[in-house]
Amino acid sequence: MATTGAVPAGAKTRSKPAGAKRPRPRRGVRITLFRARREWSAYLFLAPGLIIFSVFTVAALIFAFYLTFHEWSAIQPYKPYVGLDNYKDMIHDKDYRQSVINTVYYTGGSVPLGMLVGLGLALLLNQPIKFRGSFRTLYYLPVVTPLVAASILWKWLYNGDYGLFNYYLLKAHAIDQPLLWLSSQNLAMPSVILMTVWMSSGFSMVVYLAGLQSIPDELYEAAKIDGAGPFARLRNITLPLLRPTTLFLLVIGIIGSFQVFTQIFIMTHGGPVDKTTTMVYFIYEAAFKFYEFGYASTLAFGLFALLFVVTLVQLRLYRRADL
Repeated sequence: MATTGAVPAGAKTRSKPAGAKRPRPRRGVRITLFRARREWSAYLFLAPGLIIFSVFTVAALIFAFYLTFHEWSAIQPYKPYVGLDNYKDMIHDKDYRQSVINTVYYTGGSVPLGMLVGLGLALLLNQPIKFRGSFRTLYYLPVVTPLVAASILWKWLYNGDYGLFNYYLLKAHAIDQPLLWLSSQNLAMPSVILMTVWMSSGFSMVVYLAGLQSIPDELYEAAKIDGAGPFARLRNITLPLLRPTTLFLLVIGIIGSFQVFTQIFIMTHGGPVDKTTTMVYFIYEAAFKFYEFGYASTLAFGLFALLFVVTLVQLRLYRRADL
């Protein structure tokens, strides 16, 4: 008697070809819902964060985009639909273009200087010197200092009547009369840039230190054997291998500098004569000084477009660095 499952004599069997893949199990809606119901407890833990993110981020972005097509004023009951007029006004707004120029000026001064100072500190503190850890901590303290407190401190240092900068410059006979750092059209933005460099160089230092410590010592030893001096090793080994780190700091610095607000708000209020009015401060004035929330939302999306372009440049630069 034949056993169950035995193949009859003369019957042909189908053999799977070598390397054949098994069909993937079907994942329909029912299976997905079943798994969601089975792991319902996980959604309870995720619910608070998802609700906050949905209400204060996703819904806020959608509503802000909706405002860009309306003349939405906080003091006017009638809020008409204006189509793309806000975007046209943004393109032809001279004050907005000036804020873009001021932001680019601030970015071009603060980001490279902060990176350069950070690189110098990293090269110095990467050497086996005494109290190296203490020096690293001291130079990093400005990064963790509250921005509002630091802005108030530097505003006091820049004070034309009793600021420490004017006091020591007068004592050293470097100037004949006190300088109006934050009231001068030529000195206001450089003063804010100097304060930003003081705050940002510590972060660049830490990132550059991480990059320096990832460079193999064998490369420097081989260069010394070949007779390369310190500057030659810096030019041919250190800087090329720090290129990804430099690109990272450059992009992060540009994105952060395009959103500068606190220093401007506390130290200069956009003056003198709008010489320090940056893009974010211009958006703040449109929204909370003139109550034009529709136009302010349009300006915010204009800033988003610029940052989006910067992000695309970042991806392209990273791809080139990996080649």
